[in-house]
Amino acid sequence: MSTTSRIRSICVFCGASRGNQPAYAEALADLARGMAARDITLINGGGAVGLMGVTADAILAAGGRAIGVIPQRLMQREVGHKSMTELHVVESMHERKAKMSELSDAFVAAPGGIGTFEELFEVFTWRQIGYHDKPVALLNTAGYYDPLICFLDHCVANGLLQPEVRASLGVFATPAALLEFLDALPAPSVDFVANEAQT
Repeated sequence: MSTTSRIRSICVFCGASRGNQPAYAEALADLARGMAARDITLINGGGAVGLMGVTADAILAAGGRAIGVIPQRLMQREVGHKSMTELHVVESMHERKAKMSELSDAFVAAPGGIGTFEELFEVFTWRQIGYHDKPVALLNTAGYYDPLICFLDHCVANGLLQPEVRASLGVFATPAALLEFLDALPAPSVDFVANEAQT
């Protein structure tokens, strides 16, 4: 039986490659199925490849919704996921990120590369300076983000990151723990200011 979460959509940042650990794809498929069971829509970069494609395929197979946002240049390379519930084709990466953020109630970074890191830190920064109050979290599958977590703690220890800002980044080892945390949250109350955040 499906349940309804107050979080209506989650933007999942993850790799356009699958990586070399099967646990990454397994965790994202589990996350996607859990989202479908809660009537939570997946928002992602619209790709059919790598972990991004795994997540979209899993939520669609479970009867859920997936909305992708992809730049025209990547669409022309035929990496766009043609079976998404909705696929927005935009002109630039800036427009892509602003649209994904606008559509999302929460942000999750799963294993990925520099594109995932850039997306994570942008929405984390926007939260810090008050452009949104949406939850931002790491899906730390198989300890993938352990070095990053240590570095953020190092930033706190050196007085360059406020402890309360560091604490606002959730860290979860499993999709189940992440979804249980999100289930308990109210819907975000501050609308994302897309145009202002791009400046």
